[in-house]
Amino acid sequence: STWGETSIHTNNWAVLVCTSRFWFNYRHMANTLSLHRTVKRLGIPDERIILMLADDMACNSRNQYPAQVFNNENHLQINLYGDNVELKISCTGRHSHILLYMTSHGGDEFLKFQDAEELQSHDLADAVKQMKEKPRFKELMIMVDTCQAATLFNQLQSSGVLAIGSSLKGENSYSHHLDSDIGVSVVDRFTYYTLAFFERLNIYDNASLNSLFSSYDPSQLMSTAYYRTDLYQPKLTEVPVTNFFGSVMETIHTDSPYEAFSSRDSNSKIKSDMPLNEPSVHARS
Repeated sequence: STWGETSIHTNNWAVLVCTSRFWFNYRHMANTLSLHRTVKRLGIPDERIILMLADDMACNSRNQYPAQVFNNENHLQINLYGDNVELKISCTGRHSHILLYMTSHGGDEFLKFQDAEELQSHDLADAVKQMKEKPRFKELMIMVDTCQAATLFNQLQSSGVLAIGSSLKGENSYSHHLDSDIGVSVVDRFTYYTLAFFERLNIYDNASLNSLFSSYDPSQLMSTAYYRTDLYQPKLTEVPVTNFFGSVMETIHTDSPYEAFSSRDSNSKIKSDMPLNEPSVHARS
């Protein structure tokens, strides 16, 4: 049996982070919301998605499509904001599989936060080490879309960690296309082709991480995708992408009957001493 077949992934989490502000960084927010839509479609519920956005492009006065964010210039895709995007933080644990996605501007071993602060490679490594020790995860996949993204992984030392970045040291990461209506680029190349890969899948597909990593074409990205696997034991060919980008529903079996509720008054329960499998008799006045 493969790694994916022997693992039960009912506690998968996604932490999706956009650290850019300002209208000209619209694409970074669209990147993040696009991943949000993808992991929800593949089964990760809202209560296990942590969405962190540094700015609100949907309500920006320059947005010709108020309360909406798109990653396609034709605006044919689903509004990325959806109907229920909330930040819900809960605790992960020793059995959790976590996807950490980050997008912004960056450089050699750093990621910018709102163009004012920096997350450096040793900061990321320290945070991951603390999470591992607590423990807050069983396996962690870090995906970064930024310039020189690969350098952010240089200091990682914790086992069970897998990392992929959009570009090597000295390389830029580029946007994919411009929306002339709003005047800015709406998605980055690395995230665009990541989304294209997942749009071909559904929750029941067993495409491997290796197939995802092999799908990146440097001529399309205009950079070289890099992945670090030395801290991760399983073979990538045997690990389904849904181990990180999706989830399965946990079903709890019970032999006990559930009490019924009146459709007229949800607060009015049927008396617990009434047999649930027998019809009730009501007297007429």
